[in-house]
Amino acid sequence: MEARKHNALKDSIRSIPDYPKPGIIFRDITTLLSDPRAFRRAVDSLVHPFAGGQVDQVAGIEARGFILGGAVAHQLSSGFVPIRKKGKLPHHKVSLSYALEYGTDEIEIHVDAIKKGDRVLLVDDLIATGGTATAAVTLLRQLGAEVVAACFVIDLPEIGGAQKLRDLGVQVRTLVEFEGH
Repeated sequence: MEARKHNALKDSIRSIPDYPKPGIIFRDITTLLSDPRAFRRAVDSLVHPFAGGQVDQVAGIEARGFILGGAVAHQLSSGFVPIRKKGKLPHHKVSLSYALEYGTDEIEIHVDAIKKGDRVLLVDDLIATGGTATAAVTLLRQLGAEVVAACFVIDLPEIGGAQKLRDLGVQVRTLVEFEGH
């Protein structure tokens, strides 16, 4: 039964070859989001291990992490905190630059979004290199959060991002894996 659910979820994700550049296969969850059963199954699967436990805030990484994180926060009766790309937050914020494969990027979070000791669940659609997710964990911890876990629909295990989070002491939950990039 669990394998059937896993396959149905995986089958609801569109793979687009050579996007955004040749040799990359983009894993597109918009098809999962537009399928009510797959979307519900994904959210329920992300929520399940944390239901009944105390999660004060769900932090979602821009942009698909907002969609999934908002739904997860609702199910857990938790608050939702957006982690945004540079220049998108209007209030006092903290930011962190991090390395990408080619260049750098920067994410931000409002300084008052997290209270010291808040138990936070980090959510995004996919974990690949782990650059954005590890930066998000660093920012959350900088604000005094206890990062309960990081949850993703998709893991690309060959790239190693989930392991980077585990090396930081973060529990990682993923729903499906794809080989390659």
